[in-house]
Amino acid sequence: MDFCFKGLCAVKIKQLLCIIVIAIAVLVFSQTTSLDGNYLPSLSHTNGGILTFMVSSTNLSNIPKSDNAYNIHEVFSNANTPDLDDEVSSEKDTYNVTSLTGVGDIIALTEIEEGNLKLVTAKPVKGDTDAARNINSRASAGSHHIKSSNQTGFGPSNQLLPRDLKFIGQESRSIGLSDVINTSPTHDDKVHLETQRTNKDNELLQAGSYMSNLSTMVAGASGFRKRGGKPISISQMNSLLLKNSASMMAMRPLLSSTREKELQHAKLEIKNAPIIRNVPEVHASLFRNYSMFRRSYELMERMLKVYVYREGEKPIFHQPHLRGIYASEGWFMKLMEGNRQFVVRDPKKAHLFYIPFSSLKLRNALHEPNFSSQKDLENHLKNYVDTVARRYRFWNRTKGADHFVVACHDWALRFTRKNLGNCIRVLCNSNIARGFNIGKDVSLPVTYIRSGENPRKDIGGIHPSQRTILAFFAGGMHGFVRPILLQYWNNKEPDMKIFGPMPRDIDGKARYREFMRSSRYCICAKGYEVHTPRVVESIYYECVPVIISDNYVPPFFDILNWEMFALFILEKDIPNLRSILLSIPEDKYMMMQQRLKIVQQYFVWHKIPEKYDLFHMILHSVWYKRVFQNNAFVKY
Repeated sequence: MDFCFKGLCAVKIKQLLCIIVIAIAVLVFSQTTSLDGNYLPSLSHTNGGILTFMVSSTNLSNIPKSDNAYNIHEVFSNANTPDLDDEVSSEKDTYNVTSLTGVGDIIALTEIEEGNLKLVTAKPVKGDTDAARNINSRASAGSHHIKSSNQTGFGPSNQLLPRDLKFIGQESRSIGLSDVINTSPTHDDKVHLETQRTNKDNELLQAGSYMSNLSTMVAGASGFRKRGGKPISISQMNSLLLKNSASMMAMRPLLSSTREKELQHAKLEIKNAPIIRNVPEVHASLFRNYSMFRRSYELMERMLKVYVYREGEKPIFHQPHLRGIYASEGWFMKLMEGNRQFVVRDPKKAHLFYIPFSSLKLRNALHEPNFSSQKDLENHLKNYVDTVARRYRFWNRTKGADHFVVACHDWALRFTRKNLGNCIRVLCNSNIARGFNIGKDVSLPVTYIRSGENPRKDIGGIHPSQRTILAFFAGGMHGFVRPILLQYWNNKEPDMKIFGPMPRDIDGKARYREFMRSSRYCICAKGYEVHTPRVVESIYYECVPVIISDNYVPPFFDILNWEMFALFILEKDIPNLRSILLSIPEDKYMMMQQRLKIVQQYFVWHKIPEKYDLFHMILHSVWYKRVFQNNAFVKY
C-alpha cells in the first residue's frame, strides 16, 4: 500500500513537471514570435561588453510608417559609403530594420571580437509597449542576415532615421566599466547608450546631457590603456626606425640574381649620395636625409621595374574604388596598372611584384556566396597566392618578400598578416602595436577623395595671420578618444572649436572645410583605428596636424621628418591640449605652417601622375624598402 502511494506521488510529480515545462515552452514561443513578452534570446559575448540604447520619446509620430526599412548606419562594421565623419572607422555597414515601434524600446547589442556584432536583447522599458517586431537585418556590404528573432544580426546605429534620433557609439572592448552617453536631440527625444560587461546585470542609467556623461569614458580609457599596454611614442618609433635602418644597411641581398645585383648597386648609390647644398633649409628639414631621398627617387625613376599580376577576377582584383576614405588603394591600383614607365610584361625583368587586390572589395564580399567569415577572406588571398606560386617561380623564390600589396581597409592589417606577411604591405592601418612592421611595411595616407575628376578640389588655406581659431575638430564619436576630447574641450574655450558630427549636407561639408582653413591647428584624433583622413586634410588646408593617436606610424615615416610640420600628443595628454598648443612659440608655428605648403605636393593624387606626387611617393617608399630589405623579416 505504501509502495503504491509512493508510485502514485512520483507519477503526479512527473506530470506536474511536464505541465510546467510545456507552459514555459509555450510562453517562450509566444514571446519570441510576437515579442509581446518583450524578450529576445540572449547571445553570449566572448570578448567584450553589451551596448544598449533606449529610444524614449513622446514624439515618434514623425518616424515614417512604411514597409521600407529604417536605414541604420552601424558604427562598428564597414563603411561602403564613406562620409565626412568617417573615416576609417572600423567598419560601418548599412543595416535595415523593417519595424521598430513602441515608446521606450531598449535594444541591447554585443560587440564580438574584431568588429562583428550580434543581437542580444530587445525589451521595452514600459510593460505594455510593443517592442521591435519582425526585425530583419541586412548589411549592404556584408552582414549577418536576420530573418527571425533568434538569429544574429544588426549592430548599434550611428544614425537612426529620422535624423534627430542619434546616439554616440564607442568601442565596448576599450571600456572596462559601465558607461552611459546621452545625446540631447530635439524635442523630447532621448537616446541613451550604455556600455557594460556581459557578466553584469543590464542597467539603464539616466543621463542629464550629451557632454556631462562623457566623463565616465575618461576613467574607462585609462582602463583600456592598461589592457592595451604602454603606447609607443613618436621618439620611440624614430629609435626603432634608426635601429632597423642600421641593420638593413649591412644586409646582404636575398639572392644573387641580376635584379638583386642592380638593387645592391642602387643601395650603394643611395648610401653614398652626395650632399645637396643648394636647397632651402626649410625644404631640406622636411626629410630625414634629403640627399638620400633625392638620389633614391632618381634611381627609382631610372631603374625600377614592376610586374603586375594579371590573375584574379573582378571585383576583388583589378577593380579600383576611387572615392571615399578607402580611395588611396584604388587610385594606386588604377595608376599602377595603367603605368608604362615602371610596369613590365616580362616578370624576369621585375624588381617588384604587385598584387592588385582591393581590401575594400574583399571586405564587401563577406556573406556573399563562399564568404561567410573573415577566415574565408583570408583563404581567398591564400588561394590567390597559391595560384601565382604555381604559375610563376617568383613567389617561392623569396616567399613573397619582393612582392607588395596596397590596402586601405581597417581589416587589411589582419587578413594580410598570415598569407601576405612576407610582402611589403602598404597599409592605412599602420598600428605598430597590432602588427604593423615599421622596418618592412609602408604607412599609406588616408585620402578622402570627394571628386574623382578633380582630386585637388578645394585644396588650400588662408594666411596664418587670418586664422582666428586655435584648434578644430569635428567628427563622429568613434572609439574612446574622441568622446574624451569632447568631454574636455567642447564649449570650454572660444578658440577651441571641438565638435561632434557636423551635418553631412553640402553646407555642412563646406562649413567643415572652412573651419579647417581658418584654424591654426587641426586635431586628428583616432577613431576605432589609428588612421584618419584628417591628417591629409590638415595638410591640404595648411592647418598644422595635431595627431592624437597612440601607436600610429604616419605616412612615409622612413622619409619624412613629421615632427617638423606636425604635432604628436599622447592620448593621456588630452586634458592639457590647449596649454600645449599655446606653449608653442609663434616662430615655430610659422615654420611648421610654411613646411605644410611644401609637403602638400607629396600627398596629392593626379589623374596623370606627376613627379613627387602621392602615386610616386608610395611607389618610392616600396622601392626604398625593397632596396634596403632586411632578410630578418622573411619567414621561411
